[in-house]
Amino acid sequence: MFKRIACLMTNEFEDREYTDPAYVFREAGHSVETIEKLGGQVVKGKRGEVEVAVDYGIDEVGPDQFDALFIPGGFSPDQLRADDRFVQFASQFMDQDKPVFAICHGPQLLITAKTLKDRHVTGYDSIVVDLENAGAIYHDQPVVVCHNLVTSRKPDDIPDFNRESLKQL
Repeated sequence: MFKRIACLMTNEFEDREYTDPAYVFREAGHSVETIEKLGGQVVKGKRGEVEVAVDYGIDEVGPDQFDALFIPGGFSPDQLRADDRFVQFASQFMDQDKPVFAICHGPQLLITAKTLKDRHVTGYDSIVVDLENAGAIYHDQPVVVCHNLVTSRKPDDIPDFNRESLKQL
């Protein structure tokens, strides 16, 4: 069944952490729709390999219009969590028990949304202390699934991340 996936991202996202899952999601028949501060602009990956046209500005859409949330890593999640609109958007997915897929630094947005207490997660090495301080139960594994939440550590984990994310869809 077709699912509509919201992807929160801005400049400096980790290129492969967006492109590889987005490709797999689309190949499985789902849509991946990008959301940034303003729609119609182009955001660039931190490695300079990928440019993505933004579908919507954060004020143009709401979580109720989507079935799942995808948060690629890189420096993008840290920038987005400074804007309460993105924090609230992510929080609503967790509150409504919709699938959430966050890789590498992606969980930073969920930390700021205060949605990780007692949740089993993984993430990039540099955010482990932040995850634990947020009350999450950290696991150093390629992928961790905790009910509706799928998390992974780094680009090498993308195949596991994709497999478990597709199961949620």
